[in-house]
Order: sequence, then structure tokens, then C-alpha cells
Amino acid sequence: MSLLDAVLFLPLIGFLALLILPAGASRCAALAISLVVFGLSLGLIGPVSAAPGVYNFVANAPWIATPSIHYHVGLDGLGLWLVILSTLLTPIAVLVSWKYIDQRVQLFYAFLLLLEFGVIGVFISLDLFLFYVFWEVSLVPMYFLIGIWGHDRRIYAAVKFFLYTMAGSVLMLAAIIFLYTQAGTFDYVDILNQLREGRLSFSSQAEMLLFLAFFFSFAIKVPLFPLHTWLPDAHVEAPTAGSIMLASVMLKMGCYGLIRFCLPLFPGAAHRSAGWIAGLAIVGIIYGALVAMVQPNMKKLVAYSSVSHLGFVVLGVFSFTQAGLDGAVYQMLNHGISTGALFMLVGFLYERRHSLDIAAYGGVATPAPNLSIVFLITTLASIGLPMLNNFVGEYLVLQGVAQANIAWAAAAAVGVILSACYMLWLYQRAFYGRASESLSHHMPDLNKREWIAALPLLILMVWMGTYTQTFMPPISAQNTRILQEINRSATAVLPPLSGAPQAAAAAAPRPFTTTAEVADAR
Repeated sequence: MSLLDAVLFLPLIGFLALLILPAGASRCAALAISLVVFGLSLGLIGPVSAAPGVYNFVANAPWIATPSIHYHVGLDGLGLWLVILSTLLTPIAVLVSWKYIDQRVQLFYAFLLLLEFGVIGVFISLDLFLFYVFWEVSLVPMYFLIGIWGHDRRIYAAVKFFLYTMAGSVLMLAAIIFLYTQAGTFDYVDILNQLREGRLSFSSQAEMLLFLAFFFSFAIKVPLFPLHTWLPDAHVEAPTAGSIMLASVMLKMGCYGLIRFCLPLFPGAAHRSAGWIAGLAIVGIIYGALVAMVQPNMKKLVAYSSVSHLGFVVLGVFSFTQAGLDGAVYQMLNHGISTGALFMLVGFLYERRHSLDIAAYGGVATPAPNLSIVFLITTLASIGLPMLNNFVGEYLVLQGVAQANIAWAAAAAVGVILSACYMLWLYQRAFYGRASESLSHHMPDLNKREWIAALPLLILMVWMGTYTQTFMPPISAQNTRILQEINRSATAVLPPLSGAPQAAAAAAPRPFTTTAEVADAR
């Protein structure tokens, strides 16, 4: 068993263990297991950073004989930081829920660990059917986290979340089955190599239908306008830990799928669809920001901000530029840190005041100065202040998009301005002014447990904004290989996207390899 296998299966073992452990020990057990998983996941960084453009920790074992389905997993520069983000936020979600969850505690933490198992599996699967299994596994615990521990309209929100995601999943499953009938395998690496070598090809119409099936499944999860309507309801009704994991990790599954599957498998269709997808992304950026600006509910405001911020990710992906793709992946990580912190802090406010209405606050900075400072730093990170994390991702996306189409970049830049408007206005209304007598008596400052949960995210906001090269090399290396492959494939069937850089002149080496193959080549 490799280190990656341990990181994947330990949360599943923890899930099963929590189902039989005494309820009183569930909090400590969940925290211990999630911390061990995070510690183990840090060991993935060195090997992947040394060979980011190939799959590391590869395991490929038969699972089902007919049809041929394998347990095939591996980790490269694209999935590395998403796995680390998942393992980091799980213990934070446990800490945040320590006092808030007081019913069915054992089951709650078990579902958190099952969710961690599912999302890690999504980011490392190299078999399309296995990927689909993990995609569906991650859906189940989030459904129960919202439906059991959510707020008043939790059943409605959970069912809506489930139906939207399942609708997209059915399309993806149909496309995966069709790919199997054509390629004779579910193995992602094998399918890519068949496409590259010309042993597998699709007509223009078939490629477009396959691309759309995958795309709409991932676009629902992003969520991309106008497929976003499930997200505000899910966030508002979810418990704080559910909102953190949903915003920071689960939404990234859709963005990851666009880069991992839609672009390399269907490059021609991706290029032909770039115009209207960019249009939807820009509408989402501006629409999400405008709707966030008029929200009276703090959670709904942050939810609509996610629609806006993730529009930047989709726009960067379909710019087909190095800077745009690097910025998109980095923005996925930035959004996971800053928006996860925002939902955590809104949860802290809710625990004290038992209201999500902005009007119920005002003057919070007086009784809770430390909470106000942490909230301010997180707000500034979210709006992209230089030296904080979101600035780097947004800048790279806009730079890459400007190389492809300057009009797209100009339109998307409006979203940056609007994000400052709605976030600073939220902060002004909630934290400034005179605190009411009732609020002053129900607004204690951050306690030790809350500081422990918040500090790692604050440190990362600054670290990712100032020492970007700590994280960027593995991302850039893998994105370079993806771009070389899709540009060469796409230019074989149509001219490059207007204004986009030409494909690299030099032929790239075989783009999808394992560390074992690299060793053999040496």
C-alpha cells in the first residue's frame, strides 16, 4: 500500500470506526483521524513536486472483471494541492463543529470523514468508472449533512442539491459508457494515449455531444450560471462544517473535472465551445456579484460570491493560455481558503447571535475585536487585495484571458470591483456602528478553539499571496503538458481560438506517464 492509498482509505476506516465507537469519543476520534490524514498527505508534496507532470504513487489493480474496471489511482501537479486542501479543511470542519453539533454527533463526524474519502478519491482517480463512483460517494454524506443538521428548510435544500447533481451525473455516466464501448476500457490514461496515437477518434458531432455531457455535469457542480440555483439554498441551510466543505472542496470537483477530462479528452469541442462558455462565465461573474450585493443574509451573500469567483476559474480554463490555466487552478485553491474561512466566521457569528441576517448585527467590532480583525483580513483576501491569496489567482486569470480576448478580460474585471463593494459593505454593516445592548451581551470574542481553526487559514492567505512559488511549480508543470496536448490535438482539426497563443512548435513527450515509465526512460 502506497502513501496515497493510506491517505485515501484512512478516512473510510475512520467512518466505519465512528459508527461503532461510543458517541462520547466521536469528536476526539474524528479530530485525531483527520489530523493523521492531513499529516500523511503532507508526505505527498515532495515526490509529486519532483515529478509534477507525471502520475506518482500509481496503483493499478483489477476491481471488476466484466466490464474491466480497475482501482487505478495516481497523483500529479493538478491534483496535489486539491488533496492537501481536502485533508486540511476536514480537521478544521471538525473543530468548527465541536460545540455547534450536539445531536447525532457520532453520525455527523462519520459523514464528514466519508465526505473526505469521496473527494480525495475524485482527485486521484485514473479510471473513469472509479472516478464516477467517488463522484457519487461524495454526494451522499453532503446530502445527509444538509438534510439532518441543516436549518429550517434543510430538506428542500438537500433534495435540490441531490437532484441537480444527479442530473449532471447521469449525463456523465452515459458519456463514460459510450467511451468504454469505443475504447474498450475505462482507463483514463489508456484512452488518452489511444486518442493521441490515432487509435481512437470521434466525429465532430460525437465529440461535441461527449464534451457537453461531461461539461454540464461539471458545470452544475462548479456551479456555472445559470446552473447555480441549488448553491445558495444548500449553503444557507447547511451547518457550518457542511458549508466549508461544500464551498472549499466540493465545488472544486467541477472545476477539476473541466481541466482533467473536458480539455484533454475533447480538445476540438472545447475550443469550439470556448466562446459561449466564456460568455456564461462572465455573466456569472457579474450576476453573482450584483446579486450578492443586495442579499440581506450573510450566508447567501457569500454563496453568491462563490458563483462570481468560480466564474473566473471557468474563464481562465477556457482561455487556453498558460497564465489563464495556472490562475484558474490557483484560484480554486484561493477560493477554498478564503471562502471556507468566510463561512467559518459567519458560523461563529451565528453561534453567538443565532441569526444570519446582516441587520441583526452592527458594532460587532466593539465586543469582539479579534473576531472583527480576522473577518477583515479574510474579507480583504476575498476581494483580492495585493499580498493576499486571491489577488494572485485573479491577476493570472485576467492576464491569460487578456491574451486570448481582451474584451473578455475587461468584462470580467468588473467583477473584481463589484466584489470589493459587496464584501466591504457587508463588513461595514456587521462590524461598525454602535453595538446594541443585546448584541454586546451575546458576542464573546474568539476562544482558543476558534483561534486554532482560524489561524491556519489566515497564515495561508498571506503565504499564498506572497510566496506563490511554494505552490505554483507543480501546477504550472502539469498545465503546460495539458496545454501542449490539447493545442496540438485541436489544431489538427480546426484553427486555434482567435487571439489565443499558437500551439507549441516542439512536440511534447508522451504527455501522460507514470513515474515508473520515467525511470525506464532514464
